[in-house]
Amino acid sequence: MADELKRGLEGVLVAESDLSYVDGEVGKLVYRGYDIEDLARGASYEEVLYLLWHGSLPTAAELDAFTADLVAERDVDDDVIETVRALADAGERPMAALRTATSMLSAYDPDDGDSEETTLTQGRRITAKIPTVLAAFERVRQGNEPVAPDPDLSHAGNFLYMLTGTEPDPVSEETFDMALTLHADHGLNASTFTAMVIGSTMADVYSGVTGGIGALSGPLHGGANQDVMEVLHEIDASSKDPVQWVKDTRDDGGRIPGFGHRVYKVKDPRAKILEEKLRDLSESSGDTKWLDYTTAIEEHLTDQGLVEKGIAPNVDFYSGSVYDSLGIPVDMYTPIFAMSRAGGWIAHVAEYQEDNRLIRPRARYTGPENAEFVPIDER
Repeated sequence: MADELKRGLEGVLVAESDLSYVDGEVGKLVYRGYDIEDLARGASYEEVLYLLWHGSLPTAAELDAFTADLVAERDVDDDVIETVRALADAGERPMAALRTATSMLSAYDPDDGDSEETTLTQGRRITAKIPTVLAAFERVRQGNEPVAPDPDLSHAGNFLYMLTGTEPDPVSEETFDMALTLHADHGLNASTFTAMVIGSTMADVYSGVTGGIGALSGPLHGGANQDVMEVLHEIDASSKDPVQWVKDTRDDGGRIPGFGHRVYKVKDPRAKILEEKLRDLSESSGDTKWLDYTTAIEEHLTDQGLVEKGIAPNVDFYSGSVYDSLGIPVDMYTPIFAMSRAGGWIAHVAEYQEDNRLIRPRARYTGPENAEFVPIDER
């Protein structure tokens, strides 16, 4: 049994955690015991960060102090912004630019050490600065100057402001804040496990978050919402009915992104919430195109029995449409995922290091045996 191979670590328990729990059979996600729907509708992203990092929801006074500390760390050193500018001018991909800039941030952090307090202090700085980095990157590559953070805006509102140069309306701010909460943590997914493995070596949290960004950048993990949006744009450009487009694609052996999940066997609870927010945004703007497309596709695939087979809409099926409605470029979707999930990565690193054990699995050797060495001049 000890030598049983579990490819992809499928079903292998490697740690215990108080942070989040996913029940894929019934479609349930909780953070520290709180249902994701209650948190998404009733708590701000700042409150969720506090919950993940400190173990309980904050009082009003605790939230004010926590938010003030987060706001105070939003500014990014000029050297980092210049590097971001150079990466944008060179045509670097957003996730790669974020990976580079996040690693560089550690050079300007005054704290050092491997205590939980240091991890959370540095984590707060990382979390506060990632939106500034991403917004600056996007504005520079669009030929605009970066916009300085606004200390009077929330984490979500400030990012949208720095991205567009315009203070967001309440519906947009609330929707984006909710999206950040929905993506903040999700068990031991690939990027969280990567951050935790790095943390198990007692490397600093900058290393863990940088590693998490690298893992999230892969198309099998963080890019599905971009894929969904590209499909919707393709459907729109084809002038086909979305259901007919799906039928033709499936007949040709293609797959529809945004359906199916490694854990969820029913509709992702986060998808349900984002579908509602997409309705709100569509009603607010008067443009229901993406809502019409996505709901028609979901209804068709449900009628085709995919949900009964455990292939249901996941969070990415609706998040792309939500981000598009907020005016966010398609290739910024995964970086925004990282902006939110950084809070979870930091929480997992801090939690694991409390009772640390170096993560060191084994591989079954399948190479040659008893190879005879031949000196180079005889080969």
